Amino acid sequence: MSPLRLIVIAILLYIGYRLLFGGRKKVNRGQAPKEPNGEFPTSDVLEEDPVCHTLVPRQQAVSWQDGDEVFYFCSQECCNTYIYQKGEQG
Repeated sequence: MSPLRLIVIAILLYIGYRLLFGGRKKVNRGQAPKEPNGEFPTSDVLEEDPVCHTLVPRQQAVSWQDGDEVFYFCSQECCNTYIYQKGEQG
């Protein structure tokens, strides 16, 4: 084989490699994306419903305040059940 033919084959192999693998961006799998300041974004806190014990994101939960304490519920029905049960006890 002539040196020119080897160079052409090497260039074609390099172009093929770049077409297959060169356009991919590196992704950190299994980690949340970082914010521009380098910290991980804060996700919503999960709260446990005291009636049915399901975990509910705080922003989506129905909340009820009793004095200084705040309770989070998955639905208005669970909130009403808790208030009713608390009224019977006290």
